[in-house]
Amino acid sequence: MYECEQYKLVTNLKKSVLDKLNLSNYSDDQLFEEIEKIVFNETKSSFLSINQKIDLVNRIFSQIRGFGLLDEILKDKEITEIMINGPDAIFVEKNGKLEKLDLSFESIQNLEDTIQKVVGRSGREVNLSQPIVDTRLPNGSRVNVVLPPIALNGPVMTVRKFSDTPMTFSQLIKYGSITEEIADFLEKIVKAKYNIFISGGTGSGKTTFLNALSNFIPKDERIITIEDSAELQITELKNLVRLETRNENSSGTGKVTIRDLIKSSLRMRPERIIVGEVRGEEAIDMLQAMNTGHDGSISTGHANSSKDMLSRLETMVLMGMEGLPIEAVRQQIASAIDIIIHLSRLRDKSRKALEITEIGISDGKYVLNKLFEFVEDQSSSLDKVCGKLKQTKNDLINKSKLENAGLNWGSTNCDF
Repeated sequence: MYECEQYKLVTNLKKSVLDKLNLSNYSDDQLFEEIEKIVFNETKSSFLSINQKIDLVNRIFSQIRGFGLLDEILKDKEITEIMINGPDAIFVEKNGKLEKLDLSFESIQNLEDTIQKVVGRSGREVNLSQPIVDTRLPNGSRVNVVLPPIALNGPVMTVRKFSDTPMTFSQLIKYGSITEEIADFLEKIVKAKYNIFISGGTGSGKTTFLNALSNFIPKDERIITIEDSAELQITELKNLVRLETRNENSSGTGKVTIRDLIKSSLRMRPERIIVGEVRGEEAIDMLQAMNTGHDGSISTGHANSSKDMLSRLETMVLMGMEGLPIEAVRQQIASAIDIIIHLSRLRDKSRKALEITEIGISDGKYVLNKLFEFVEDQSSSLDKVCGKLKQTKNDLINKSKLENAGLNWGSTNCDF
């Protein structure tokens, strides 16, 4: 975990702290001060610098009240994903590439203790009878845990880190994910209350993009967010209600699903409903909310394209309303969703918006009106994708919401 001597020193100092202090009697600040006194007292004859002693204090405090080794890894701002496949196999995604860290937990028990701290901090449970759980860290990072016997190689924990500062479209423009013209268009359709669905594969940036879109929502509106594990970073809206699902407890009761939360949210006078991710039968409730006066709602889902997302939504709706004619399902989807924004993680690991498509229906079939699409340029290679999202020659068909909001779609050359 650390160099041998450091590891022994941390272990001995931690034991001394635990022997001398009744931890339940101290707040976090008080405990930190006491650990500092003990560390400085017991290392006064050593050749350690002040910074090295402070580092020891931080490590010991982290192991007792924090998440130990996990805290050390989380400090690295360049790491976007942490994959712990047992105590000795820790992988991270850094700058779009996977690498194995030369670190390990002290033991399986130490890893399990860390997992229980993470899960317990958000009021959830994970155990032999409930070995899989989705939760979050205090900073909003998403966590998935799988315990043995489901996980054969030991406890598995995957952490999707999120930036300390919410993403904005200014940053997305800077990164080359979109252009200023696209951001201008998206601002208009958000303000005009078009229902928007963001699709994409795992790690394509759906949540990041949704966070950025939320910056365009007028500040005087009442917004309800619904998530499995709260990870959205919406900070500028004052009238914001955040709802999160809950797993059943050890007695098999107390479960609260996304369907339950969507139904409850309709009684909270929302102006918009944001569902972090739609994956199952709750799709029918989300679509019905969009179709019953809650325009401007936004959601995300996993799919390989806009067309694939519509097919997946059909399957989800039928999970909740078995026997419903497919024509009725398609009508419901096309009536509810105005725009699909499809994102993808490209071969060079960059995340980009690949298309923005308007959704319609004719003779029981979807009409996909592609407004913008990503076009690679001659600078692209196998290792680097170059290009940008460009407007097609297609005109926006449904302009009524823009017109009602006093906004204009503009011409085909993005002259807004």
